Amino acid sequence: MTQFKTPRADQGTDPDAASDLTRAITAQLRAHLDGPPRQAALEAALRDLAKWRVALLDATHRTRMGQDSRVSSGPFAGMVYATAATEGAELARRLGSYEASLHPIIERIIARGYARVIDIGCAEGYYAVGLARRMPRAEIFARDTNPLSQDRCAELARANGVAERVKVGGVVDAAFLDAQITRDTVLICDIEGGEDTLLDPARHPALLGCDILVEVHECWQHGLTEAIRARFAPTHRVQQIDRSLAPEALPDWMEGLSDLDRVLSLWEWRMGPTPWLWMTRHG
Repeated sequence: MTQFKTPRADQGTDPDAASDLTRAITAQLRAHLDGPPRQAALEAALRDLAKWRVALLDATHRTRMGQDSRVSSGPFAGMVYATAATEGAELARRLGSYEASLHPIIERIIARGYARVIDIGCAEGYYAVGLARRMPRAEIFARDTNPLSQDRCAELARANGVAERVKVGGVVDAAFLDAQITRDTVLICDIEGGEDTLLDPARHPALLGCDILVEVHECWQHGLTEAIRARFAPTHRVQQIDRSLAPEALPDWMEGLSDLDRVLSLWEWRMGPTPWLWMTRHG
């Protein structure tokens, strides 16, 4: 098989010229490896090298797919995704392989036809805008405390023609939950460990009235998955969804890549286990 060579990002005709990205990663690697040999330093260096390689793969994919960089597979196939992710890997999103284990749940949410979607921790809007495209009758609340995420989510909504239905905002509190949750609401939550505080029906009883899809950051707080499961078990059916990959999402041009490049294209930058819980109300 002929090996496909991935072009270097932001580079001119000189094959030895270093891009800004290459210079930045090289400086980070030198900082990691300065000093005595340490496993932690090698692990940090490996992670940065992997991110560098994924950036090159993503640049190549965007060039091949065109400027609008539409998502090529999965539940949100066809969505314009020319923005930059504010958290996690962009290439997996563009390929449509991102959080592949959730794809059946996303299709169930779409088929259920909820009147309202509340996406807490929406980042740049991958789910909020993707669901707005697939659920044209739904009202979408996209919430994130990061102003950059809010701006990019609004931009992504405009690029996909759904800005009127994607209501972008910041902090979620008890008053917001009480006002916006109805029995025809699905709440999606990915807030980097903050789910322990937010998803507590003792504090926020309105949560008992909706279906919830939450990413649990078990890698940071051991036992949190079971704790949240126990809170909702009396009122909800709780299904745990673990990680999986979707190699079928890799485009034809990647057939010529090395196995390592193909795996890196599907990598989502996770540091450890982040299972999801899909919790649907009884009755």
